[in-house]
Amino acid sequence: MGAVSNAIDNKLRARFSPLRLSIEDESSKHRGHAGHREGGESHFRVEIVSAEFEGKSRVARQRLVYETLKGELDAGLHALALTTLTPAEDE
Repeated sequence: MGAVSNAIDNKLRARFSPLRLSIEDESSKHRGHAGHREGGESHFRVEIVSAEFEGKSRVARQRLVYETLKGELDAGLHALALTTLTPAEDE
């Protein structure tokens, strides 16, 4: 994992104590598109399962993740494809 992947992993683990966290760098799929940069780490797919999402809408869950990763987004992280689940939804 690169520096951005590591930062995403560390911040999401610290904030959400996930039961499951998957981070996939999909930057190579976006070559030639807006936000792509050589070396990758511009487009990610993240799946996270956390009790922190209980009682929250999909939009509220995604807002929490975006707030947590604000520094990375401000520094050039272009896109996040998010799947945010509660433990019950992951069964």
